[in-house]
Parts: sequence; structure tokens; C-alpha cells
Amino acid sequence: MKSFPGVGGSDGAGTVEELGEGVTSFQKGDRVLLQCLDYVPDRGTFQQYAIADAHRISKIPNNLSFDEAATVPLGLATAAVGLYAPKAPMGGAALTPPWVEGGKDKYKDQPALVTGGSSSVGQFAIQLLKLSGFNPIISTTSARNFDYVRAAGATHVVDYHTTPYASLRAAVEKITAAPIPVVYDAISSDDSQRASWDILAPNGAMVVTTGMRQPVVGKPGEDAEDGKHLARVYGSVDAVKDVEFGNQLYASLTELLESGALKPNQVEILPNGLAGVPDAVARFGRGAISGAKLVARVGETP
Repeated sequence: MKSFPGVGGSDGAGTVEELGEGVTSFQKGDRVLLQCLDYVPDRGTFQQYAIADAHRISKIPNNLSFDEAATVPLGLATAAVGLYAPKAPMGGAALTPPWVEGGKDKYKDQPALVTGGSSSVGQFAIQLLKLSGFNPIISTTSARNFDYVRAAGATHVVDYHTTPYASLRAAVEKITAAPIPVVYDAISSDDSQRASWDILAPNGAMVVTTGMRQPVVGKPGEDAEDGKHLARVYGSVDAVKDVEFGNQLYASLTELLESGALKPNQVEILPNGLAGVPDAVARFGRGAISGAKLVARVGETP
């Protein structure tokens, strides 16, 4: 939060009410999705009206509801920036994005691993890796979310309850003998980081979502002696360093969603709009939320 008071909410979906000077790509009444991570009073999404930059909002296709569209921005940004943004201390793995010319299927039949495939970020990481051609795509999740993770594009799913991270490398080697050039660690616990780094092939890239917390392996934005690269991601297309990247992603996003190449998360609607958020945060803290993105309808707030 850069200023106080602030307004929370990083994901949003709604209808365009007013247009800034020179905006021609949208019209009043367009259904759009948007991301905000600054939490400044006029941009946070936990309010009835919010301002967004026209280059980094996207029209919602007719096959998505507002609720579904609201699950997209932060999770997708974290997955996309981590995999495709330029290398930096807080950056990405610098793969070629599937939405640019020559990017789709560029990494055909190279294996990849995603930990936490039923999380919002994990879901989008799997889908993006599939668009990039990776195969097999191996993911960890709980048994109850196997179908959800497979629907995103995972070819093989490992139950982390029965296969602890210390045994993950052996489980992956049973699936493929090929080196793993890309690992997206959407869990980024100390144990998952160590296991993922051990599995990662020399000269490969691993993405962690530790935020401001320092990773326990590698050095963010740098290559280790064996060429392994660690990318620590900050999932915002509004961050200054990622604005141009975000512009390119959002220019293609409506088509990706409309075609089904990217699918939203499963939705759980909170009761009583924003009044349901504190209880939802408490549930999250207890680990009582799995395989769904929580959505608050602002207009239903008492």
C-alpha cells in the first residue's frame, strides 16, 4: 500500500462508466476485467467504482460471467509474468509468450512441473505452459482436485498428501526420464522450493511466488553455477517494469478467453458482498479453501 487510507482489492470485473480523454478502444457499457495492486483510493477494486488504465483492461467475452472474469487478473498476471517476463531480480523466466508470433507450441514436448496446480496461479501456469507446447505437464495437488488440474492441461497429477516433497523427484522420474527445463512453484514453501530446485534441469528456469520473502534456493534474477535460473515474480501488469508486457498480454486476452485457450478459475461467491471478506480471509488462513477463487459482489454488501 503506497498511501493511506487505501482501498483493497486487486481483481475486478464490471462495466465501463466513463472514458478518459483519447480512449477509443472501449465504449461506455463494455464489460471488462481489470487488475489493481496499488490499493490507492481510486484504484482498489473493493468499491463500486474504480479507475483502470485502458491498455491493461480487457473486454469480457460473452462466454464468461462477471464472477468468472474477476478470477482472472492477478492469477494470470502472476503466472504470465513469472514464465514470460524478462529476467530481473523481481522478474520472469523470459520464455517466449504463446500470444506472440512463433510463441504458440514453441516448447513442444518439453516437460514441465507445476506445484499447487489447483491454486489460482497454478491453474493459469498450467494453461500457459500447455499453450507453449510443454508436454508432459506434471502437477501436484490434493486428490480431490485431480480433475480440476487435469482440465487445466496437466497430463500427470501427483497427490502431495501421499507423495511429500522429499519424494517428488522420484515421482517425476517415474513419469519422464527427460530433464525438466521449467518448474513453476506456485506453492513456494521452503520444502517445495528445495524439491523443485532439485528437480530442475541444469540451465532450466524455476519461478517462485515468495513475494517480498527471500527464496531458500538460488538468487532471484541470477543463474547458478549449473545454469539454473531463479525467477521471483511480482504478479502485477501495472508494475512499472511490466507495463509493456502487460499491454501485450491484455491485447490478446479477450481472444484467449473467448476461444477457451484460457479458462477462469472455479468460483465461490461470498455471502453479503464485501462483508464476507473477513471470514473468507480467516478461512484462507486455516487452509480451508481449495480449488476455488473467492469472489465478492460489491453491490451485495449490506
